[in-house]
Amino acid sequence: MGERDSRAADARALSPEAVELYGRVTRHEHIDPQRDADALAELTEWGLVSTDPHLPHLVIALDPQEAGRRRLDDELRHLATRAALAARIPHLTDELGLHFERAKWRSGRGSEFLGEPELVNARIDQAVGRARAELLTAQPCGPRDQGRRETVEARDSAALARGVHIRSLCLDTGRDDAMTRAHVATMTARGAQFRTQVTQFQRCVIIDRRQAFISDHIVNSAPGHAVWHVRDRAVVAFIAEVFEEGWRRADPWDGDPHSGASGAAGGCGTRTTPLQREILRDMARGIEQRLTAQRLGIGLRSLSKEVHDLRELFGASTLQELTYQWALSDERLIDDRPPAEGQATA
Repeated sequence: MGERDSRAADARALSPEAVELYGRVTRHEHIDPQRDADALAELTEWGLVSTDPHLPHLVIALDPQEAGRRRLDDELRHLATRAALAARIPHLTDELGLHFERAKWRSGRGSEFLGEPELVNARIDQAVGRARAELLTAQPCGPRDQGRRETVEARDSAALARGVHIRSLCLDTGRDDAMTRAHVATMTARGAQFRTQVTQFQRCVIIDRRQAFISDHIVNSAPGHAVWHVRDRAVVAFIAEVFEEGWRRADPWDGDPHSGASGAAGGCGTRTTPLQREILRDMARGIEQRLTAQRLGIGLRSLSKEVHDLRELFGASTLQELTYQWALSDERLIDDRPPAEGQATA
């Protein structure tokens, strides 16, 4: 028996069998050394009986008051030892905490550098596992291998089951990747939402708008998978707003291999994409295309292509006619803003 088990046994009261056996010993009744072995061992441990190794059937009862005092002294010593250990725990954790803090990269109190891929995944999985309301992710591509895909899907499915709303932003090139398509189709069926964006964006994972994981732009020698774990509420709120800007410009995706723009002109549902509606709204306000491109984070060439597609879609020969057709379209009433905090997503 180990020390911990021994102390646990010490803390137990006498069993009913031991109490009954002590009564038989005091009455000088027959004792069976084999059948009564366990109860006899308890009485011996408590100092309530003594035996002669040469006469095991002869058991002598000892004063329970004296045995109880000795037992109480032993228990008090154990309690004092445990109390001393408990008193040392804060000092021990403080000392260990110094080593832990020195081993981490920090930028102020609100962020922590994570360089190892195992640590990055473990920390993100832990944070997502504690999510209660919302999970926002901006990942250029989905899980890189089957094992990681299964882990992410199990983790995110558990979050969805807890009522967490999940929205993920991907690059449009992800529509050409079979594993990414399968992942998006699976998670969309479980309630997650996905959108794709043609232009590049910064990676981020935002949990409950209280903490975020972002790409490293400080440590020059850091590997590409390195991230910063950010807990500063103001910074996290800014990162979330950057995500929302990208989300408003992106095209909905449920795992199909076709781009949002080609599917938009198919005649079913809405014909325009969120990005195109942003462009049309600026045109209706008379905002220059150069300023629109800057606001949306796309190049003028990309914006001109979108305008060309819109003119074909609405059958407009001029920008003025396009603006007029947009003003008459029911799609100008579509609200691309994200749902308010606490409001269920569509």
